[in-house]
Amino acid sequence: MMAQNLSWFGIVRLGLVQACLGAVVVLTTVTLNRVMVVELSLPAILPGALVGLHYAVQVLRPRMGFGSDIGGRRTPWIIGGMAALAAGGVAAASAVAVMATHTLAGVALAVPAFALVGAGVGAAGTSVLVLMAKQVAPSRRPAAATILWVLMIMGIAITATVAGKLLHPFSLGLLVRVAAEIAGAAVLLTCAAVWGVEQSAAEAPAPQAQHAGFAAALREVWAERQARRFAIFVFVSMLAYSAQELILEPFAGAVFVLTPGQTAGLTGLQHGGVMAGMVLVALLASLAGAGKTAVMRALTVGGCAASAVCLLGLGASGLVGTAWPLKANVFALGAANGAFAVSAIGAMMGLAGGGRDAARRGPREGVRMGLWGAAQALAFGLGGLLGTGASDVARGLLGSPSVAYGAVFLSQALLFVVAARLAGGVFQGGTETPPSLVGDARMTATA
Repeated sequence: MMAQNLSWFGIVRLGLVQACLGAVVVLTTVTLNRVMVVELSLPAILPGALVGLHYAVQVLRPRMGFGSDIGGRRTPWIIGGMAALAAGGVAAASAVAVMATHTLAGVALAVPAFALVGAGVGAAGTSVLVLMAKQVAPSRRPAAATILWVLMIMGIAITATVAGKLLHPFSLGLLVRVAAEIAGAAVLLTCAAVWGVEQSAAEAPAPQAQHAGFAAALREVWAERQARRFAIFVFVSMLAYSAQELILEPFAGAVFVLTPGQTAGLTGLQHGGVMAGMVLVALLASLAGAGKTAVMRALTVGGCAASAVCLLGLGASGLVGTAWPLKANVFALGAANGAFAVSAIGAMMGLAGGGRDAARRGPREGVRMGLWGAAQALAFGLGGLLGTGASDVARGLLGSPSVAYGAVFLSQALLFVVAARLAGGVFQGGTETPPSLVGDARMTATA
């Protein structure tokens, strides 16, 4: 018996898990970052390396997805992952407090804490997406992807605002207490959000699959042309996406001489564009009916292509000067980013249930989603490093900040062009489900 499709209320409940993930992660990767650099006067490379570690650990996402495939249920992995994330967040805050008096001891505590944060994000985040893929009707997937992303951003924004108020006047002891309160609230809200959402019809894997090793399962998924192409697309597109985020404000400050407040407003404008792009995708895909697959393909490819054009515009803006419509350019870049990102997530939900021999070998949704999540995590980890490093190198070689940033934006635009081409290939030819399984997989393989 197949599980019933999730209602809109059920989709929002799972979206609250994403909000909780964003709440704990932003406190760990942003607030603690600032405290280490500003309040403790530690080298910026330290928080950079710790945040990079939290991304690196997420290469384990395919293994976590495989574990949930074997168990046949995703809820334990969501709750367990959130508990691990919460524990890691509190441990990381405690480690920063220790750094104030014993730097090496604090760093030694921070390493496993940030690793635990990465493991928790991987376990909970992968399982939420798999559960969405299995229980959200194809017609609702674009809107569901938008809800997930919007709620995650809301979780980040609300946490940043609340934490800012609670941490005044600042002390390291107060930092640990606030981290514990936010982490505890995230765990409780996650438990309430997922309670009873997963249908009892979640299918157990075939007996043969229960004894199949993870390496064999990963090889099977990687051998699927569509899954492999999608993993490469996710890596390339998210590499371009993440590389631009850390250099936008420095670019605006160095080239257009904007104040920190003005560059922060520019980032807010970009995020507003992201939200607009995601909402546009949800509306267009919901109205597409039978042509939804074509619309999703067009929006994914078009979003990547439009992102490339907008990045070329930013590169040219430094040469044109203040006459360039910088704010409109940044908003359009955000809209293009939001369009391709939410389209890709909607496609991910549909593609997760495809593949070969799903019935005989057991489910592989978790492995596929984990593979794509690992690709995204690696891209985000490398993107910030390569984006900032490339801008430094370009400035050293080219001298002029305008020319240097223009060269970096050009390279990112080329990445988006490659991503657009890859996205077009992902949607060609359908899934690789054999004819005998087409009827069972049709609801999950069309996105």
